[in-house]
Amino acid sequence: MTLTNMNMTLDTAIDKPFAIVNGQRLASMPLDLYIPPDAMRIFLEAFEGPFDLLLYLIKKQNIDILNIPITEVTRQYIKYVDLMRELSIELAAEYLVMAAILAEIKSRMLLPKPETTVAEEEDPRAELVRRLQEYERFKQAAESLDKLPRQERDTFLAHAETGPIAIEKPKPTVNLQEVLRAFLDVLQRAELQASHQIQLEPLSVRERMSHILSLLTTQEHICFTRLFRSAEGKIGVVVSFLAMLELLKEKAIELIQTTPFGQIHVKPVSAKAEV
Repeated sequence: MTLTNMNMTLDTAIDKPFAIVNGQRLASMPLDLYIPPDAMRIFLEAFEGPFDLLLYLIKKQNIDILNIPITEVTRQYIKYVDLMRELSIELAAEYLVMAAILAEIKSRMLLPKPETTVAEEEDPRAELVRRLQEYERFKQAAESLDKLPRQERDTFLAHAETGPIAIEKPKPTVNLQEVLRAFLDVLQRAELQASHQIQLEPLSVRERMSHILSLLTTQEHICFTRLFRSAEGKIGVVVSFLAMLELLKEKAIELIQTTPFGQIHVKPVSAKAEV
């Protein structure tokens, strides 16, 4: 005879038949049924400890976790522990500790309270409620993390290995006429892309005129040769000479030579001289 429903929940263990075999409901475990030593690991897979079982009992009956009816919860818990003891005493050890805690809380709540008590005694269920709330928060956080996609469980890396592929590129056959045609095409494209860059002249007559006038404001006269810069070459000589001619034309400067074939000096034209 084979057991078709070994992974039972608490509903199956308490409120429903123990098992259904060939359409028949069994209220208790058959005496001739062989259970492997590791079978209870599958049976208790739904609950991960006594707090998990207590939380299940509370949620099943829609009980407020802050106001637990300790008598009813203890009764259902003891039923489940008794069923576990019949099947596997080793796995029921930690559940028996919780059963003892529930029995202690139940006995403390049944004791009569003296009327002369000055300070109100703390609810015996307070510590249990606190631990249950803490366990529920951690359980919800663990379930939220478990729903996240996990590599090697929900997603898998794809690997594709390809061997070396030998590709032979045939060499083109080109004659001299095609080479000349390609060269002509390159020359034509180079002409289309040619551009003419316009640059400003590095030397300006107007700029040189301003430079000469600025020198004459600090000195009464300047030697004619000092206004030419050898580093600027011929262009600089021409620009400086044109600048002095323009200033002479505008009567801004005058040239003076005291002796024949002597030094020529440049000096600004004074207001009296202009008059």
